[in-house]
Amino acid sequence: MKIDNLLSLLSDGAFHSGRELGETLGISRSAVWKQIQRLEALGIEVYSVKGRGYRIPAGLDLLDQARFAEMLAPELVARLDRLEFTKEVESTNVLALAALRSGARNGLFAAEFQTRGRGRRGREWVSPYAANLCFSLAWRFSAGLAALEGLSLGVGLALREGLRRIGVEDVQLKWPNDLLSRGRKLGGILVEVSGDAAGECEVVIGVGLNVAMPAKQLEQISQPSIDVSSLVSSHPGRNRLLAILVESLIETLDTFESQGFAVMREQWQQANAHRDAAVRLISGVNEISGICRGVDDRGALLLESEGAVQAYYGGEISVRAQQG
Repeated sequence: MKIDNLLSLLSDGAFHSGRELGETLGISRSAVWKQIQRLEALGIEVYSVKGRGYRIPAGLDLLDQARFAEMLAPELVARLDRLEFTKEVESTNVLALAALRSGARNGLFAAEFQTRGRGRRGREWVSPYAANLCFSLAWRFSAGLAALEGLSLGVGLALREGLRRIGVEDVQLKWPNDLLSRGRKLGGILVEVSGDAAGECEVVIGVGLNVAMPAKQLEQISQPSIDVSSLVSSHPGRNRLLAILVESLIETLDTFESQGFAVMREQWQQANAHRDAAVRLISGVNEISGICRGVDDRGALLLESEGAVQAYYGGEISVRAQQG
């Protein structure tokens, strides 16, 4: 696609004239201008200066499958049946699920832009082109559906550990699948499971992480949000960051498959964004208030209300801090 080639040319952050771009791409200058409009529609800021040409401020940190594979430990690369980076896709979870259904044991799928990226409860995941990390890890488990209880919480811990390795120290986890920092949303997890109650299960772990969001677009998100670049003096680049997160994820999945969530419970308690705080649990039109007492060995949220502690499981339940 010519737009991919145009992105590669402009990713260095320097000015390129319309004539230079047209000659390199083998298209007219008017066609270049139309492609620039397409980039802007994807949320990419492009400067246009008469006499100098086009420039993407600060350039683009594009994902590169070959570079990523070099940064990931060889034994982990060997464990991935499928490794696929794409520019634009409906959803990386869709790619991961298709790979599992075609017989793959596992795989990693990443994209610069998702046209229908989803968060939990069907919400849209907002992510400008090449600004964040949107990826899915496909994985098979052999112990049955019941053994997967608490998986999304374990995934949160894995991502938290990966971010700690690059110097992000203050990540908290909001049950069941959000990453927060300084009270703002940093990322989200969407785990989709199918399979046998007692046998093999297919799991797709979708991750959206704010890495370098343009300030204007960060402000447009419906809830207070933050990105990695705001939390470290310099982040290692998206390819390296992705490699670190995948390494941490695979380590955690190995532990989870052999020992379950129970061994991770205390670590999750320490990261709980609502630890011993007043919260509201919302499920459709129903709402219950109480004190968050963490989670049990199965990953259920423990809520103390009217002198009793009750366990609540995921699905369509949301947790909100009490105001005032």
